[in-house]
Amino acid sequence: MADLFLEIITPERQFYIGPAQELVIPAIDGLYGVQAGHEPAVTAMEPGELRYKVDGEWHVAAIGQGFVEIMPERAIVLVSTAEKPEEIDAKRAQEAKERAEERMRQKKSVEEYYHSKAALARAMARLKVSGRR
Repeated sequence: MADLFLEIITPERQFYIGPAQELVIPAIDGLYGVQAGHEPAVTAMEPGELRYKVDGEWHVAAIGQGFVEIMPERAIVLVSTAEKPEEIDAKRAQEAKERAEERMRQKKSVEEYYHSKAALARAMARLKVSGRR
């Protein structure tokens, strides 16, 4: 299988730049699998677990919202955050999840509800990925 050149970029760092055999992203309408030769596409991503395979081994990252540009031989992932399992403080992620759930129960405004929902999605992604250490 041919490699795809993968770039995972956040505002703070270049998370990963190099070859990958496969990429699985949490797009807003479901999981997308990407390999070399994929049709060109641009899609939005939601917070979740991103997976990519390098030299036959899967790597995971908890990502924030963002976009991906897919071309036949390259994928560029631009996300607000990207963390490896060992970089995640599971206790802090659990506390953030609980705070977001409490804010959602308070039902203040539609805007606050959606901010809380996004915070909950980020916390849940971080918790899921942190368990993969």
